[in-house]
Amino acid sequence: MHIVDRRLNPGGKSLVNRQRFLRRARAYVSQAVRDSLKDRSIKDLDKEGQITIQRDAIHEPTLHKAGQGGNRERVFPGNKEYMEGDRIKRPNGGGGSGSQAGQGEGNDDFQFVLSREEFLGLFLDDLELPDLAKRRLIGGAVDGIRRAGYSTVGSPSNLSVPRTMQKAMSRRIALRRPSSRELREIEEEIAAIEARDPAGADDAVRLERLREERSHIIRRRNLIAYIDPVDLRYRRFENVPKPVAQAVMFCLMDVSGSMTEHMKDLAKRFFALLHLFLTRCYEHVEVVFIHHTDRAAEVDEQTFFYSTVTGGTLVSSALDKLLEVAKDRYPSDDWNIYVAQASDGDTMQSDNGKVVSLMNDEILPMSQYVAYLEVGREEFADIEAVGTRSGLWQAYAPVSEANRNFVMRKVHHRREIYPVFRELFQRKGVAERTA
Repeated sequence: MHIVDRRLNPGGKSLVNRQRFLRRARAYVSQAVRDSLKDRSIKDLDKEGQITIQRDAIHEPTLHKAGQGGNRERVFPGNKEYMEGDRIKRPNGGGGSGSQAGQGEGNDDFQFVLSREEFLGLFLDDLELPDLAKRRLIGGAVDGIRRAGYSTVGSPSNLSVPRTMQKAMSRRIALRRPSSRELREIEEEIAAIEARDPAGADDAVRLERLREERSHIIRRRNLIAYIDPVDLRYRRFENVPKPVAQAVMFCLMDVSGSMTEHMKDLAKRFFALLHLFLTRCYEHVEVVFIHHTDRAAEVDEQTFFYSTVTGGTLVSSALDKLLEVAKDRYPSDDWNIYVAQASDGDTMQSDNGKVVSLMNDEILPMSQYVAYLEVGREEFADIEAVGTRSGLWQAYAPVSEANRNFVMRKVHHRREIYPVFRELFQRKGVAERTA
């Protein structure tokens, strides 16, 4: 079977060469995509754009003359200093970014534009939600296809040649259709009698009988077809409902007064990446947005990312709202529940006990995975690295140690968001291969 792809290449592009280049330089292009995220606004995270990689990343081996040895004769235009036979000293280094012409090494960059699909394909490579274990039949689920025997009608593309030939042979045997071997034997015997010289006494009678038998065989072969329409068998398929893993992601973001614009930007970038990842990679995943100060509220996507609400801090209010929504709409027996929380960790000490209790006793038992992202001030990154921890971080630390499905990370810069995001949602087995 030969499959010919007759789709037209995009105008002005060589699709095959472009795909070959992306495969060859995939590691460098992927790194360039990740590096470009820190300079993008939240609205532009999923848009096409120009990226830059070093020319060394696209280097290919080539055949050229050796730099040393051998005799050469060249003609240099504009020569005013040398005559034929003069010995010229070999220059050191090559062209590029040196202080003078002919000095230093080249450091040119290669720039090109990735389409939106190419950008997202590299951006979301090797990511998945962990432990999508709860599967059930849901309304509107995508049906699966399975073989369901054979039928006498169907599309020509589904024709089963082996089963058709089997039915045709069974019919020919049952109706005693003469075979081609029988016809060939009679014709050979007729030819042998006709070739005798002189003919025998009984040859005329024998020849007449053989000719009648040959006519009878030919007539029966014409009446009983080799393949009849009743022999045709088509592969039949039927739709069967498949259990679907449905999931809900709760996004909890602290928007209290202690969250600076820099911290909110880090948190929003993390949730924007998470929302993009979920909506592109999963069909049956719902996202619930909850923001909180000292009170929590379920909001839509626009309000979640662009609201200017501010106030005090009460983390337990967000956890209470999560449990309320989950109880009303997302029973834990049927839904894979995931939680992503972002905060600066500044919380009331008296509230930490309730937060830990809700997380340990109610949220973790029903959740597949809980991720806590703490955002910090960029200027305090070095100070916090030596051991200073927020109140919420200290409260969550024992929870993380006791539960494998609860993870915590901290970020201070835009450039740290994507590496942490990939670390939290990297497909199983990839981390071990890349370690």
